[in-house]
Amino acid sequence: METKTGKNMSREQRLAAKLRENLRRRKAQARALGDSARAHEAAPQGLCKPPREG
Repeated sequence: METKTGKNMSREQRLAAKLRENLRRRKAQARALGDSARAHEAAPQGLCKPPREG
């Protein structure tokens, strides 16, 4: 089976490949955002100033 380059791929194949790339990128981005949010939640809360009452 031969591998197809960008010029030999049909429109549907090119679109499918772009959609897969986009999905991978968005998943990686969501994972990174989730990791940073979890790291923020796990940060020690004692370092922050308590809210002022008044």
